[in-house]
Amino acid sequence: METPTDAAGIRAWSAGQAARARDALFLALAFVALLAVLQLATLAWPGLKDWGVVPLSAAGLVGLLSAPLLHADWGHLAGNAVGLVVLGTLLGTVYPRTAPRLLLLGWIGAGAVAWLIGRPSTHIGASGLLHTLFFGLSALALLRRDRPALVAGFVAVLLFGGMALTVLPGEWRVSWEMHAGGALMGVLGALLWHRRDPPPPRRRYSWEEDEAAAKALAEERALDAATYEPPRPEDVPVLWQRPGPDDADATEPRGSVLPFRRPGSVDDKDTR
Repeated sequence: METPTDAAGIRAWSAGQAARARDALFLALAFVALLAVLQLATLAWPGLKDWGVVPLSAAGLVGLLSAPLLHADWGHLAGNAVGLVVLGTLLGTVYPRTAPRLLLLGWIGAGAVAWLIGRPSTHIGASGLLHTLFFGLSALALLRRDRPALVAGFVAVLLFGGMALTVLPGEWRVSWEMHAGGALMGVLGALLWHRRDPPPPRRRYSWEEDEAAAKALAEERALDAATYEPPRPEDVPVLWQRPGPDDADATEPRGSVLPFRRPGSVDDKDTR
């Protein structure tokens, strides 16, 4: 996809960016609403909370799919909901092509890391996915370094910079293994897909306009020359060739040299 540089292209890109922001915000809010509905369901069926990631257990592998949908209590859900809405909206707005892949990688990868290295407990919550969003946005800002990427990364660090410390062991009830897995998946996804989304548009400078005009003029002249001028001959036939010493005609007389004398010279008087 070519990056627009004209005014009309920039306006169209801005309109598309606003539409993507609305869609990303709607999807993030819908996901948080789904989490709230499932939290209400756990009041009627408390056994749903057992569907988390249980490390090194075959039955605990089902938590790779269900763990991000379950939370221990309403405080746990509220702590993740704000970050999911803000960071999810930023990711979907700035990186519409990368977002689905990064979310899927964080959803499965964070739980997989917790299943491999986690403590013997049931790990639930969307905090692993939340760490994927935070570290993914931060790493994408460092890798791309364009204006929207830097703004998104700055907002993420400004609002949720403390998440960088939650990947280390801390409280027993906090699954730092899930956090570390999500952070790892975020950085890995940024390395894999940081070039997938096109760069933002930019206005061209005056010298770039001059270079483009000169290039267009050169191409037009080349097209006119190829259309109206006859092709240049590649091989010019030789009309006469001096015979060499090995040729058969080399022994024939090649003519005589006529002397030219000045008037009044001795030889000229003798000939008169």
